[in-house]
Amino acid sequence: MATPVPVTAGPLNKAGLSRNDYKGLPSTLCAGCGHNSIANQIIAACYELDIVPETLVKFSGIGCSSKSPTYFLSRSFGFNGLHGRMAPLATGAIFGDTRLRALGVSGDGDTASIGMGGFKHLIRRNVPMTYIVENNGVYGLTKGQFSATAEVGLTLKHQGTNPYMPVDICMEALASSATFVARSFAGDPKQVKELIKAALSHRGIAVLDIISPCVSFNNQENTLHSYTWGKDHEAPLHEISFVPALDEIELPGEFAEGDVREVTLHDGSAIILKKLERDYDPTDRGEAMQMLEQAERDNVLVTGLIYIDTSRPTLVDGFNLVETPLNRLGEADLRPARETIDKINALMF
Repeated sequence: MATPVPVTAGPLNKAGLSRNDYKGLPSTLCAGCGHNSIANQIIAACYELDIVPETLVKFSGIGCSSKSPTYFLSRSFGFNGLHGRMAPLATGAIFGDTRLRALGVSGDGDTASIGMGGFKHLIRRNVPMTYIVENNGVYGLTKGQFSATAEVGLTLKHQGTNPYMPVDICMEALASSATFVARSFAGDPKQVKELIKAALSHRGIAVLDIISPCVSFNNQENTLHSYTWGKDHEAPLHEISFVPALDEIELPGEFAEGDVREVTLHDGSAIILKKLERDYDPTDRGEAMQMLEQAERDNVLVTGLIYIDTSRPTLVDGFNLVETPLNRLGEADLRPARETIDKINALMF
């Protein structure tokens, strides 16, 4: 009897894995939720980057967004923490095992309200992780109350009219000296995927604010977090693609209209930007802040890589950590020898 040939689910990447190896459980979110689209692009990005799922750790807090890690990379480590407490949780875990890539998925409520303090301190310390904010302007898990990113004057059924100015995730990240800041729209999956790939390859904190419409509570055509408004008002800074470190790169040096510009990351990979209609330098922090302020005045959704700095050391670079991750040290590494204890006791008594 012939031995059956195993059937693989599609082509294998350089890690010997198929796209199915990066999937999670079936989603329980609302049909059409932008968070599902983001989860699919995380799967695609990790597959294309040849990341072995067991070398990545996922973090989340509380909210619809924080359910998302269930729907991708089921083979990866993961921890679903308390509301607004993802940032300190991730900081400790990254210290514990510096060999793992860190990916956090939060929401506008989890990050910009109860978690704002942890979010800003995570950024200023340049913790090496990808931090995705699935931003829909409402607390979808608790039936659609306004979140801190909801626009002033927004009127929702059963909630009334929001009287407060919104928190801009990207502005907060820039003000806290993030080394990678980007914004995208869940309805633009190609851009989302390329930005996630770039963020996962950045050494430092990579904040990615993704407008992710809530189809149940905040998808009126005139609201800033809806699919219709996002499609009609999206203004990309540039076309973006990610080039792995092993691929040869030959690009012109100037960044004139229609040309491309290369930004090299720590691992030798590169982000390739193709200029569209505006003269914009993503390595200029001041220009990035001015651009966001102008976009707010013009009522447009600017997407793309807003700012990047590859020169700053990360949080773990500033500590004299041992080569072996702390959580992998055995008893022989941690317990002093008897002779050492005797010497210490002799000095004390």
